[in-house]
Amino acid sequence: MPIRNYPFSVIRPGDMARPYLPITVINPAAGKHIKVFALIDTGADECAFPASFAPPLCHNLQSGLQRKISTGNGVTTAYGHTTRIEVEGFSTQEVLIDFMPNLNIPLLGVRSFLGKFILTVDYPNKTFSLNLGIK
Repeated sequence: MPIRNYPFSVIRPGDMARPYLPITVINPAAGKHIKVFALIDTGADECAFPASFAPPLCHNLQSGLQRKISTGNGVTTAYGHTTRIEVEGFSTQEVLIDFMPNLNIPLLGVRSFLGKFILTVDYPNKTFSLNLGIK
């Protein structure tokens, strides 16, 4: 499953190239999925997805586990829903992921995703690599 020297991407015109990873987000209960690019975010404790992802995954946004969380933009409401994340043959277990109304891009955080990997970021060459950590 190693991902080696994956190029940074520009997702929105005018943005700088960043470490985005193509993933599949799955609602295991409904069998629905979407394919998106998610930002590798070592500063995020948890994964978080825009609220707009909930309907195509058949999640009722506001029926999720509601909680207030602190972000770089202040305190916001998040709705937790059971989700799986797949990338290159790797799949997380079913985990509670925050869906957030004020979020525009999906974020891959440490606790439920990045913490399973050895991440190498090569900023000069605008590439990154992910390898499963060995326990």
